[in-house]
Order: sequence, then structure tokens, then C-alpha cells
Amino acid sequence: MAWAGHALGLAVILICAVGSSGAAGLSRTGKFDVRPGGLVHSHSETLGEHVCTFTYASQGGTNEQWHMSVGISEDNKLFSCSVWRPQGKSYLFFTQFKAEVTNAKIEFANGFSQAAVEGRNDVPLKENEYIIGENTVTQKDGSFRSELSKLLIIARIRHDEL
Repeated sequence: MAWAGHALGLAVILICAVGSSGAAGLSRTGKFDVRPGGLVHSHSETLGEHVCTFTYASQGGTNEQWHMSVGISEDNKLFSCSVWRPQGKSYLFFTQFKAEVTNAKIEFANGFSQAAVEGRNDVPLKENEYIIGENTVTQKDGSFRSELSKLLIIARIRHDEL
């Protein structure tokens, strides 16, 4: 669990870097609409040779604007990908989701539910609701409760050995 706390600290640093204008070239944020209707849609952001792709299907409501931020740590060792709804709570029900990173190995990932508990907007998904692979995070069929408002991934960048 110490690693999870350390990774979360790194995530906060990377997210701050993504949000700061002084991190030009080390981060980018794109906006996209999450569309209901049950069809599978994808959105990707690229930073250098690294790509994060969020693929999903959702039901209910109308289109919602979401953001995706990708960033590379200053030491070029970590790649981050965050997908979230700026308004916090999503009114859509996700029937499936998958986030995938390229040229990096996931070391930490966490999803958040839109279910507010005691005034908090960011309620972590239960560990049995999603599966973390080497370069993907996906919902776990039968356990995922279809609620998603944010997804965070921290991955170690693969470097070719000489």
C-alpha cells in the first residue's frame, strides 16, 4: 500500500504539471463528447510517442463534455493519462470502458464513481470493478456498477536499452 500512496503523490504532481502552462511540451488536454446510445466510441490524445485511448459505450441522458489529459514527467520516466468530466458527476451509465496506453507499462490506475458520498465527488471505484493490465484498464464484467466520472493512469515509460 505504500506504493499506492507514492503513486498517488506522483499522480498529483503529474496532474498539476498537466494543468500548468509552464509544462509546455510535457502535457496536453483535449475535450471530447461522451455520447450515449450504446455504441462504442473512442477518444485518443498523443504526446510524443505515447498515446492514451479511452474506448467506451454508455446509455442514458445526452452528450456530456469530458476531458483527457496526458503528460510526461520532467525526467521522462512516467506517462500519465486522466479522463474526467469537469462537472464531476456524470449522468450516463457506462456499459463498458477501456483505457489503453502505448509505449508504457501501467504502474497505478484508479477509477472514480460519480456516486457522491458525504459531499465528496471523487469516490474510488471498488478494486473488483475494474482490471488493470500491463497497458490497459477495463471494467470487470459483472462487477462494474456502470458509474464512472474519472479515470487516472500512471505508467512507466519503456526505454529501449542500447
